[in-house]
Amino acid sequence: MKIEYKNIKEFSEEELQNLFLSVEWLSGRYPEKLKVAMRNSDTVLSAWHEGQLVGLINALDDGILTAYIHYLLVHPSFQKQGVGKELVLRIREIYKDYLRIVLICDKKEIPFYQNCGFEVGENTTPMFINTKMFINSD
Repeated sequence: MKIEYKNIKEFSEEELQNLFLSVEWLSGRYPEKLKVAMRNSDTVLSAWHEGQLVGLINALDDGILTAYIHYLLVHPSFQKQGVGKELVLRIREIYKDYLRIVLICDKKEIPFYQNCGFEVGENTTPMFINTKMFINSD
């Protein structure tokens, strides 16, 4: 299977909605906001198969020391085929001269990220303030 990787920030709302909802992320309900978020991100790398957006990683950075990976998602049909790992490797290359690359993940995803070179921080706990817009009301 041929995957094409791109460093772009412009996506259609439909492309983003389809990808985000494929992994059941609530933000997929707000494709107009996702479109702006990608455009405003410092770095966005995407994976494409036959014109379909199948993976995406984005990072926000301070320009010199720290980059934060905000999203990494791969369409379920393309998971476990190296797409996510390739996106992580590519973003690591972009930020190789930074002091650190930070991300927050679900506990079940820790082995994947460790396999990509990340370490679990000692004595750290991620904290959030979720606005009511993103709280699942189903």
